[in-house]
Amino acid sequence: AFDAMFERIDSAKSYVLAQFFIIRDDELGREFQRCLVRAARRGVRVYLLYDEVGSRGLSRRYLGELRAAGVRVRGATEHRRGLGRFRLNFRNHRKLVVVDGRSGFVGGLNVADEYVGLHHRLTPWRDTQLEVSGPVVLGLQFPFLRDWYYVTRQVLELSWAVHPSGEDEHALVLASGPADPIETCALLFAHAIDSAEDRVWIASPYFVPDGQLLGSLQLAALRGVDVRILIPSIADHWMFRYVHDAFFREVHSVGVKVYRYQPGFMHQKVFLVDDDYASVGSANFDNRSFRLNFEVTCLLEGSEFCQSLADMLERDFEQSVLMEAADLEGQSFRRRLAIEFTRLLAPTL
Repeated sequence: AFDAMFERIDSAKSYVLAQFFIIRDDELGREFQRCLVRAARRGVRVYLLYDEVGSRGLSRRYLGELRAAGVRVRGATEHRRGLGRFRLNFRNHRKLVVVDGRSGFVGGLNVADEYVGLHHRLTPWRDTQLEVSGPVVLGLQFPFLRDWYYVTRQVLELSWAVHPSGEDEHALVLASGPADPIETCALLFAHAIDSAEDRVWIASPYFVPDGQLLGSLQLAALRGVDVRILIPSIADHWMFRYVHDAFFREVHSVGVKVYRYQPGFMHQKVFLVDDDYASVGSANFDNRSFRLNFEVTCLLEGSEFCQSLADMLERDFEQSVLMEAADLEGQSFRRRLAIEFTRLLAPTL
């Protein structure tokens, strides 16, 4: 995925838009830096947005080298005063790349070594990134335009020409966030679950449903829909070590299948509804993505794409363990207490 993104950036003729929640000054981060610098030195306009909390620790030297080469770099919340830009809520969690308004990438990947399997505990890293072309790319560059304006009050000069794609699929980009008049991200997941007739498969590293979505999952399973949730078997943060167990009994009792992915850490954010449509994006199945973060999701309609995504998820299920009620039996008092405490924190996770 990174090879594909870097190749597109290297071929850019006019501009590059890049936005990530996490950028680190490590091996992959420096390769990303060199790629942006090459483009800027060719005369390509390069714009980079990063989140200050997600990218905490990113060195001034790293940012200074980008700016010295002509890359326009801004923190996604740097316009906030004082420590307000470092508050945990209302983060910009989007991950996207747009090149010349012709090619775009969206998904779960950030720019850090762990995302390419260089983490001592989380390797191999499992993620999904989607490359799109055609008119839908304009849907990806519009939220970047808004985010850039939000920080700088500058309107970027971008190409809005419609370039046809070799494929004929319907696609939609949903850029959601706490500034929306309604909770579009939560409603997207609710609609996906409620509209399913045969199956709804959801892959997310964090399974923290609110009451509305928990009810939607239960109702879908009760009406005979094949509801599957794919989560990682290991946590990348201590706060998520027990949270999945807090909701397991309620979904398992009505027939929802919960799979724990085994080989390493699974970070993809994907869902599939019947053979009709599917999504790849940055939004997790949790309250933070539903209501507190700025996210971007690409939905695609078409049997061919849905089949390819179904095949991908089937391979993931084969490398996973199906959870059973017996898995929660005989737990220590300390673990049960941790699970219940985690559930109390669920609205903020």
